[in-house]
Amino acid sequence: MTAQNRVTRVMKYQHSLGWQTSESHLVIEAESSLMVNGKEWIAFMCTPDHLEELAVGYLYNEGFIQSKEEIASIKVCGTDLVDVWLTHETSIPTTWKRTSGCAGGKIASIENKKLPLISSEFQALPDDIFTNVAQLLQAQEIYKETRGIHCSTLSDRSNILFAIEDIGRHNTFDKLAGWIINTGARPKFPVITTTGRISSEMLQKAVRLGCGTIISLTSPTSRSIDFAEQMGVMLVGYARRNSFSVYTHPERMDMIKPG
Repeated sequence: MTAQNRVTRVMKYQHSLGWQTSESHLVIEAESSLMVNGKEWIAFMCTPDHLEELAVGYLYNEGFIQSKEEIASIKVCGTDLVDVWLTHETSIPTTWKRTSGCAGGKIASIENKKLPLISSEFQALPDDIFTNVAQLLQAQEIYKETRGIHCSTLSDRSNILFAIEDIGRHNTFDKLAGWIINTGARPKFPVITTTGRISSEMLQKAVRLGCGTIISLTSPTSRSIDFAEQMGVMLVGYARRNSFSVYTHPERMDMIKPG
């Protein structure tokens, strides 16, 4: 496990105390290249841990692999490189789309991708949403020291299975996917809860995992709402410990009023 933060000295100003020397914890940002079948594809700007999950999840979410069995070998070389060899030939995408992330990441063009509609029997209670939010906040270990980092969790209804933090919200979804592929975990009612904004490419990654419920502490975009409505995903935004908003497929919520 790579160190995920470092300490630096800063000059801190407070109105009542004036200038003071203080220590601040910084999130580690690394550039890690993905090599596939001996060719360099892209460079991830990421938090340098769970790099195997990041690479595997990225390849799965972008549709280049369907299962772990397609990976002949994978080697993480420090924090600089993930070297993946597949059991079959594949081509570097000729068309990339820039993501809406602050770092300007790239995904393969999704226009022609056929993703399955989500068909879920999951009937959520408000307490399920609140439990997932509470577990997400509890899982933010790096955030508590550094701020400036995203966190996403995967749960089976409201039982947390895996949590991950990264400077990139897209990276957290890829790492969740990599964990699923590597472990073979297949939750019956997968729920992803995240600190990040839900954009259309984030929704694409969740749908690829068969996730029928996405909970965000912030807002969805207009395109993600349209996509969620089309794909059968219940999209929950502005989730807090005691409130949330359901943007799509509210029929999956138990609307019985408390009391």
